[in-house]
Amino acid sequence: MKPSLLALCISVSALVVTPVMAQSVVASPSQSLSKSEPLMLLIEQALANDASRKQFYAQSQAMRETGVAAATLMDPKLKVGFGGLPVDSFKFDEDPMTNISVGLMQQFERGSTLDLQSKKATQQADGMVLQVETRERGVANSITQLWLELGYQQQAERVLRENQRLMRELESFISTNYSIGKSEAQDLLNAQLQVSQLEEKLQANQQMQRRILSQMSEWLGSEWLGKQTMLQATNQLNWQSLDTLLASVNNEQYFSLLAQHPMVRMADASIAVSQTQVELAEQSYTPQFGVEVMYAYRQANNMKGEPASDLVSAYLTMDIPLFTGNRQDRNHAAAQYQVGAAQSQKDLLLSQMNAKVNALMVDRTNLEQRLERYQTTLVEQAKARTKAVERGYQNSTAQFNDVIAATRDELAVELESQRLITDLNQVNSNLSMLLGGFNYVVAKPELTHIDATRQQSAKE
Repeated sequence: MKPSLLALCISVSALVVTPVMAQSVVASPSQSLSKSEPLMLLIEQALANDASRKQFYAQSQAMRETGVAAATLMDPKLKVGFGGLPVDSFKFDEDPMTNISVGLMQQFERGSTLDLQSKKATQQADGMVLQVETRERGVANSITQLWLELGYQQQAERVLRENQRLMRELESFISTNYSIGKSEAQDLLNAQLQVSQLEEKLQANQQMQRRILSQMSEWLGSEWLGKQTMLQATNQLNWQSLDTLLASVNNEQYFSLLAQHPMVRMADASIAVSQTQVELAEQSYTPQFGVEVMYAYRQANNMKGEPASDLVSAYLTMDIPLFTGNRQDRNHAAAQYQVGAAQSQKDLLLSQMNAKVNALMVDRTNLEQRLERYQTTLVEQAKARTKAVERGYQNSTAQFNDVIAATRDELAVELESQRLITDLNQVNSNLSMLLGGFNYVVAKPELTHIDATRQQSAKE
């Protein structure tokens, strides 16, 4: 038996890591749920801090205020002047035709234009509010993707550190044997090279973890990043809500679930706005009315020498849409075309999103199959190969390089298994963004500055 028997025993002990990691692949729902609670807190914190949500919400509120303004009659016009003033004397009490007049003019919108403008603004505001929900799903997905990637990097770090510890023990053992002439220099150099390569991989791993935390600070803030010392993530989550949604669909048609997506509902709001615009265009065929009332004060006497009576005038104005061919008809046709365009846009959006879901489902199925193969076959084969190479090394039928190669391959299989777990969960995250599988709870955005300004204006 060769003097590196202890090294072989250490290599065998490294195999203990693999079944432990393999068993952690399939966690119970309660375990996965407990692991996802910190993630849900991060998502809700990110959504509460997200400036884009506040932007979209402020825009929707602005549109609602615009709707109130659009549903209000135009301000009346005050008309003040004089008439019949003689130019030879410029006296107001000389000619009975001379008067000082004050009048009010009020213009009314056509038909139901005001109500329809208010309706249109409300529909546009509802569509903008849905942008808030779209943003929420996007942020939740981004945070989840980074969380899962961070969890994978932490899993990889644990595996690498365990292999680094074992390899250092192996290096120390070979170094001792080499000093007494029982090991070859090549074996010692190979062991030292393996230790150095593991240190390089660990440094790259740490760099990636810090990079992920920096990316998460986009939503969580630089203050959160400065306080982060160790964020324990995981590369697998509980997707019970998503599984329930997918179980309700029996084929590859996910339109019933996609119809609840905020982007699709935004398309519905766009269709409703276009239909309201058609109704507004129809109002252009109705006449527009205006009312004018004037009071004329006279200072001169009449022909009988008596004080001339003051005058009151009232007018009703109305425009009559007689020539509608190049204006009203064209605007009405344009509005109808816009309805068709909005409906086609929704159909295209649904088709694209359904195709994305189907593509993700293909990835999900393939990843599940590959992961099962790793757990049931490849991991065990890698372990068996390592043991076989160790026996060959003991019997002088294999080189030490073969032991290193087998251990390296086993490490690669283990990391690839964790990569598949991460990819599967990231696919589930993308599906949840499209189908509504996230369970976060967040309050509507608060516009503290604007609300305070409005309260101050109301007090004044």
